[in-house]
Amino acid sequence: MSEQSLEPERESSRNLGSLKPAIAYLAPYKLQIVAATIALIVTASITLSVGQGLRVIIDSGFGSEDPELLSSSLLLFGALVLGLTAGTFARFYFVSWIGERVSADLRNAVYSHLIDLHPGFFETNQPTEIQSRITTDTTLLQNVIGSSVSIALRNVLMFFGGVVLLLYTNPKLTAIVLGSIPLVIVPIILFGRRVRSLSRSSQDTLADVGSYAGESLRNIKVVQAYNHQGADIAEFDQRVESAFQVAVRRIRQRAVLIAMVMLLIMGAIGAMLWVGGQDVLQGRTTAGELAAFVFYALIVVGSVGAISEVWTDLQRAAGATERLMELLAAPNELPDPEMPVGLTNPEGAIAFDNVGYVYPTRPTVRVLNNVSFKVEPGEMVALVGPSGAGKSTLFDLVLRFYDPIDGAVSLDGHDLRDLSRAELRDRIALVPQDAALLAGSIRELVGYGEHISDVDDGQVKAALAKANALTFVEALPDGLATVLGEGGVGLSGGQRQRLAIARALYSNPRVLLLDEATSALDAESESQIRDALLSIRGDVTVIAIAHRLSTVTGANRIVVLDGGEVSAVGPHAELLRTSSLYARYAKVQLEASFEPDSDSDSGSESVKSAS
Repeated sequence: MSEQSLEPERESSRNLGSLKPAIAYLAPYKLQIVAATIALIVTASITLSVGQGLRVIIDSGFGSEDPELLSSSLLLFGALVLGLTAGTFARFYFVSWIGERVSADLRNAVYSHLIDLHPGFFETNQPTEIQSRITTDTTLLQNVIGSSVSIALRNVLMFFGGVVLLLYTNPKLTAIVLGSIPLVIVPIILFGRRVRSLSRSSQDTLADVGSYAGESLRNIKVVQAYNHQGADIAEFDQRVESAFQVAVRRIRQRAVLIAMVMLLIMGAIGAMLWVGGQDVLQGRTTAGELAAFVFYALIVVGSVGAISEVWTDLQRAAGATERLMELLAAPNELPDPEMPVGLTNPEGAIAFDNVGYVYPTRPTVRVLNNVSFKVEPGEMVALVGPSGAGKSTLFDLVLRFYDPIDGAVSLDGHDLRDLSRAELRDRIALVPQDAALLAGSIRELVGYGEHISDVDDGQVKAALAKANALTFVEALPDGLATVLGEGGVGLSGGQRQRLAIARALYSNPRVLLLDEATSALDAESESQIRDALLSIRGDVTVIAIAHRLSTVTGANRIVVLDGGEVSAVGPHAELLRTSSLYARYAKVQLEASFEPDSDSDSGSESVKSAS
């Protein structure tokens, strides 16, 4: 199985084609786009008409020395300003709304795609870096769509409208203005590519900063326990400084671009004013026409300058879009079958048939090799073996987080690859070694598999009681409504683990997977959990990984794994005689005084007396 890595790609494309996928998200909002477009056209038209208003005021109002004409001209100007104000409000509102809406849609699309990807994807791509893309990059796109695109379109209209009015007002001076435009566009093209490349690098380094900070803060107890704060601060400072240096290079390129555009614009206006001033002095044009021409010239060259600013924003947005589209394009290596087999009355029989597996990140290390055994409905089977023997990998295969490279895993006789992942996991509950409690109330945590409005308090309490957690939960100030932080902050390890067991039991699964589920419990709680598991044996298929053999001596069968292979299978008493590996474990953990080849009954009794 191949895994796709989203290692930041520094080489950027040479155009804005990367923005096309983001623009596609505008399609559902045609009415808002039409409203924004109308407002945009209205405001641009009014702005352009102001130049003619200036010409009339100067030539007719001031020149005629008629107060009434001046007043009517100014009233007309005031009406235009009011229209411009209303249009600007409408344009800003609708364009900003579209930007926020598209940004929200993109976040939802990316998250919805990622949350269903196979877990192996997140082994080669850091979740914190992905989180930065979902937040930072979508915010950048929101700013571009909700602001920069509007500015660009407005200035495009102003540019072409201004050129037309320049030609109408004074064709000779227009040649000077149009001649300066290529001088402005050239640096935009030359510097634009460089700015975009640096923008993407800046976004990548910022994501790296956020990723490092998130990792160290999530593991703050380990950081402080090893007095690693100084090293972390130094490393974080180095990453921040690296991001700063990339940002400075981007800012420098953009500053040079802005300065050059400003110099060329002001030079063109100066040349135009000198030529136009000569024409006014010699009577070839009026002062009003020159004022109107200056106004339109400022609009035209200002539009080019504004577009140059927007161009760099679009370059950054293109880089952000590339990063988001990489996430959306990441394939799911474990797709559902086109026509999945239905599970009408699942019994909970699990079978491993010559299963082999290697992790994609370690293709030379065979984690499982020809593993075969069956778990009948209602049985309790324990998995025992040294670390790295493949016990947790078997759980990953049962939940179809991965697919075996050899053989098959089946539920009730159906290959898991023929079932839909959602239906499969509806029948299975997992209690991980790390409780992995998400932030929320205890009611939400225990009823995690359902929408919060559908969670039944009676069912929650029943699950808590089975997990020996109801007493401590009811002692909390708010009971089931008690809100816990991420990871169950404020609870002991044993309390967190009992909540995780209650969460698994709440859904009444057909198969229960326990990964060292009692490792953090005290002896009394462990005994009660063991009794609870024994009480559901026969109704629920239980597969338990255990290093503490005291939790699994009552299992129907115990599978001993060693080096990714099945070393022995049998009940506790039988394995004491037939498996030297299991016997060593039992002798160390249960302090039984027996010989590996002793009578099974005496060995069993010896173990029981020691435990």
